[in-house]
Amino acid sequence: MKNRLLELLQDNCKFTDQELASMLNTTPEEIRKQIADFENSGVICGYKALINWEKVPGSDVRALIELKVTPKRDKGFDEIAQRVMAFDEVEGVYLMAGDYDLAVFVKGDTIQEIAMFVAKRLSPLDSVLSASTHFILTKYKSNMVDMQNLSSDKDERECVV
Repeated sequence: MKNRLLELLQDNCKFTDQELASMLNTTPEEIRKQIADFENSGVICGYKALINWEKVPGSDVRALIELKVTPKRDKGFDEIAQRVMAFDEVEGVYLMAGDYDLAVFVKGDTIQEIAMFVAKRLSPLDSVLSASTHFILTKYKSNMVDMQNLSSDKDERECVV
């Protein structure tokens, strides 16, 4: 079931309780209570700024690494996913259907640094059969945001009337 409050927070977690209450035709107190309930139950896992790193001088290089792995008996893909997640360079790990089993998003200071991470730390893991590395050159859309057409004077808030 969709929840409009969660959708609004996902779009812009900087909305005030008053703004959210106005958009959802309720009170700020009720908004605070619902948000606290979502936080306490683990529905809301945190708040994070969406950064367009391409606009930050000297920012990191990012890559998508597709892994073919051998799942472990009685543990499936969870054990190898946990091992991959433990690396500091890893930003995200996803189980996939298709030619590869895991999609791993990594960051590093240089392309060479990521290449060495794959060659010396990721590929040698005993469950990894093969790895295919794709370097991210331009981010067009991320987290439902058009990263190419952002402007500071554009108000992207939604209003429910």
